[in-house]
Amino acid sequence: MRIGELSRRTGVSVPTIKFYVREGLLPPGELTSPNQAAYGEAHVRRLRLIRALLDVGGLSVAGIREVIVAIDDPVRPLHLVLGEAADQVVPRYERGDGAGIAEARKKTAALIEARGWRTYEGSPAAEALATAIAALDDVGHGRFVEVLDAYADAAEQVARADLEYVAKRVAREELVESVVVGTVIGDAVFAAMRRIAHVDASDRVFGETT
Repeated sequence: MRIGELSRRTGVSVPTIKFYVREGLLPPGELTSPNQAAYGEAHVRRLRLIRALLDVGGLSVAGIREVIVAIDDPVRPLHLVLGEAADQVVPRYERGDGAGIAEARKKTAALIEARGWRTYEGSPAAEALATAIAALDDVGHGRFVEVLDAYADAAEQVARADLEYVAKRVAREELVESVVVGTVIGDAVFAAMRRIAHVDASDRVFGETT
């Protein structure tokens, strides 16, 4: 297909497609003449992945490039590819290195060890959790850590469901897209369901008895 058809099929403008090619996010088409190139289904899939990473995942061009490099490395284990994609969508928070965050990091490390979770030093997700724990302590709700195990139980169940969904995909691009879209939109779904459950739980616990 020509670049115009590729644009129509994906909803990505021709100038943007050319930009992605220049940035190394999208492989160039196969030249059929000095000023014409042909594109295939692999380009369609890759463009859709780029848009998912950009629009849903909120990644920068540099972040997308890192994920694309991981996808295109045939010897990189799939687990590392998925981890690269997941790490890119974890929010980063600005916080100093005071005693509060240091203590929160210890609590996070203790939770990870107690749960037997396999992670790695410097995990963005672990740092995000530590930052949240420190913020709770800052506002006088440090005892919230008492419910972390309940949160961890729910997180493990949701994570298993996520990966069962991802495992149904075949192409590496589809697997990565599932992780990114599932993580970002899945967070929104889980947050909405949690709020609905809060209303129900509040009524059951604090509602007026009849």
